[in-house]
Amino acid sequence: MEEKKILKGITWAHSRGYTSIVAVSQRFMELNKDVEITWEKRSLQEFADAPIEELSKRYDLLIIDHPWAGFAAKHGILLPLQKYLSAAYLKDQEENSVGKSYVSYDFDGFLSALPIDAATPIAVYRPDYFETTGEKVPQTFKEVLELAKKGKVIYAGIPINLLMDFYMFGITAGYTMFNGEEVIGREDGCTVLEEMRRLSSLCTKEIFDWDPIAVHEALSSEEKYAYCPFAYGYTNYSKEGYAKHLLKACNVVSYKGEHFHTVLGGTGLAVSAACENRETAVKFAEYAVSPLIQRTLFFEAGGQPGHRGAWLDEECNRRSLDFFKDTLRTLDESYLRPRYSGYLYFQDRAGSYVREYLMNGGNPAEVLENMNKLYRKSMEVDA
Repeated sequence: MEEKKILKGITWAHSRGYTSIVAVSQRFMELNKDVEITWEKRSLQEFADAPIEELSKRYDLLIIDHPWAGFAAKHGILLPLQKYLSAAYLKDQEENSVGKSYVSYDFDGFLSALPIDAATPIAVYRPDYFETTGEKVPQTFKEVLELAKKGKVIYAGIPINLLMDFYMFGITAGYTMFNGEEVIGREDGCTVLEEMRRLSSLCTKEIFDWDPIAVHEALSSEEKYAYCPFAYGYTNYSKEGYAKHLLKACNVVSYKGEHFHTVLGGTGLAVSAACENRETAVKFAEYAVSPLIQRTLFFEAGGQPGHRGAWLDEECNRRSLDFFKDTLRTLDESYLRPRYSGYLYFQDRAGSYVREYLMNGGNPAEVLENMNKLYRKSMEVDA
């Protein structure tokens, strides 16, 4: 009997990240009976915090965030997929990228992962609330503030998400960010912090303990909240049977005459450079991120596809209250955050300063200086 080619993977503990990849793996194993793929999962926070250099030693397949691209390229801990996949396949991936999802994993020509999942903060709301009350779904940030005064607005307030909101406000306002010396100019940064505090002061303090999953769970299960202006989207909550109340996703509101440029998220499927069955692992990655599997098996099992074909697919949209077509503009306009090798040293720490200020006030200039110190140090370290 032929010895099994065993692959071990690590992903995150949500239907979007786990059941989707497990379902695709199961079918791949049925088609390739000499392959065995097992997956482990971590919480969203553990997933974000785990050092990729350690995970790459223990797992063959990794679901990763694109801010690791620079580190992966510098240290060679992941396979450079551009050397293992055909030019035709990669061209299709690039041409069918959702926003900058594909290029987010390409750092100086080193392709560290394939975009298996696409996401950015979008707006999401309870359609039953707006239908019952006759109120209009917000279209501007000013209207978000008005709805927040009624206690109906929530969003994710843990450090990492507030940091992404900080980028969003700054980029949308047209401010220069990450210029090599400072994260943002002092006056511009103070303006951003005050704008963010205008909203947070009108929301429940519970948000400071919530990640995007918690926000979606609260909106879909409780009766007191109705709208979230920006949270990394989850198509699952727009599908019948997943939660108590269906949620409707849509593009983000306008701010200072521009639609918010939210910060690109999503995940990529990578192969460890230490993988002993490289050919099989790459073959699986190619299968999992292929156009057909993305819009069928992957989506059906709870995934949020990274291939544009799925976002334009009529059936995927029909089954998710038009989640994809009604948020695609926001994805296409999303901001690609820095990805240099030491960037995550900054990202892992800077959000705490933003959160502390929004919760308790203080000196905004001091917040910015602390962030700038982290930024300068991050360019000297390797995450």
